[in-house]
Amino acid sequence: MKVSTLIEDEMKVISQTGNAAKPVSIKGSMSGEGMDRPIEKNKLPVKNLAVGAVVVIIVATMSAYLFDQGRGRSLVIENNRIVISPVREGMFEDFIPIRGRVTPRKTVFLDMIEGGQVNEKLVEDGAMVKKGELIVILNNTSLQLEVTRNEAMVTEQLNNMRTIELQLEQNRLLHKRNLVELNYEIKRLNRQVDRLSNLDDAGVAIKSQLEDARDELEYYENRRFVTLESQETDSRMQETQLAFLQKSGAQLEQSLDLGRKNLDALNVRAPVGGILSGLDVEVGQSIQRGGRLGQIDDPDSFKLRANIDEFYLGRVDLGQRAHFDKDGARFELTIGKIYPQVNNGQFEIDLLFNSDEPQGIRRGQTIQAKLTLGDSSSATLIPNGAFYQDTGGNWMFVVSDDGSEAIKRNVRLGRRNSRYIEVLDGLEVGEEVVTSPYSSFKEMDRLKITEN
Repeated sequence: MKVSTLIEDEMKVISQTGNAAKPVSIKGSMSGEGMDRPIEKNKLPVKNLAVGAVVVIIVATMSAYLFDQGRGRSLVIENNRIVISPVREGMFEDFIPIRGRVTPRKTVFLDMIEGGQVNEKLVEDGAMVKKGELIVILNNTSLQLEVTRNEAMVTEQLNNMRTIELQLEQNRLLHKRNLVELNYEIKRLNRQVDRLSNLDDAGVAIKSQLEDARDELEYYENRRFVTLESQETDSRMQETQLAFLQKSGAQLEQSLDLGRKNLDALNVRAPVGGILSGLDVEVGQSIQRGGRLGQIDDPDSFKLRANIDEFYLGRVDLGQRAHFDKDGARFELTIGKIYPQVNNGQFEIDLLFNSDEPQGIRRGQTIQAKLTLGDSSSATLIPNGAFYQDTGGNWMFVVSDDGSEAIKRNVRLGRRNSRYIEVLDGLEVGEEVVTSPYSSFKEMDRLKITEN
């Protein structure tokens, strides 16, 4: 039993240490037989193999990660999630599509000079009106009273002016009458002095009478001189005052006419013939001064008003041409007006028809047209895609030759239309680029493309 115990202990020690021992022979004294038998070598434990495999995988993963980090940020993406387009040579047509809204070429607005309350509505919205036709009658009591007061004031001032004119005329006539009397007295006294002088020479005249006659003649001559000077001054002042009074009177009459016109404007009439639109008033409604009652549109002449992206503001100019097709016919238009105000990233233009307008178009209708920005020319092209909004045309993902990845590359793009974008630098004919949106991976440096 002791020998068996020793053998079992030895086997445990060998199993725990994992050492391969040489065959051991133990001779027993009891049986007399040899107890030698071979002991097999123990293999590498499974646990050690698993640890080694994990270490190898970690090292390989870290190496791949570090290699990718050296090449930039990357993303694995399936090929059905992106659009790949070729770079090719072709003819670039420099145009942009526009959506024009049909509007009347001539429009007259009905704006109120003076406000008032709607007393009567004679025409409905959308009706055809003739020039001078009465549309709406308004009532403004305050304006009527004001015009009446102005009429009274103007009449009073005009009467005052007429009184002053009469006084000036009477003064002029008085000077004239005085001169007549003075001239008569001077003539009479001259004759008297001559007679007395002759008698004095003969020695029969009284000297005092001659002296009195000469003094009286001198008096009347001086008085005549003063009267002439006064008449000249009064005449000059009279002309100036009359001119001022006439000018003031004309202004007063003009002001009175203006007040009467404002009062008459409460009876709203059509200034031109056409289609009445925008008339949204009811009886009893109050309209403020300067308020718009509606508008009258020319029913026989139209234009297109279109919104264009502010990106093209520097490339759009007066006189540029556009066209659209309708019912098998092409209609040409020309830019007649550019509105420089930019609202929500867009500005407006007016397009005028070069010849006959299409039949059946109506105000508010939308028409698709093409606006030509320049001449067609041969260029390197890529399809226009949503990537442009994400990159601004400064860079793109270029697909490798084997199609396994797409690498970020700086490019320089030029003109673009609804179909193509002109390539100026950074791409070669025959290469392929990603033209779908970049919003989900625009921070990446490369894309690893896999099959679906």
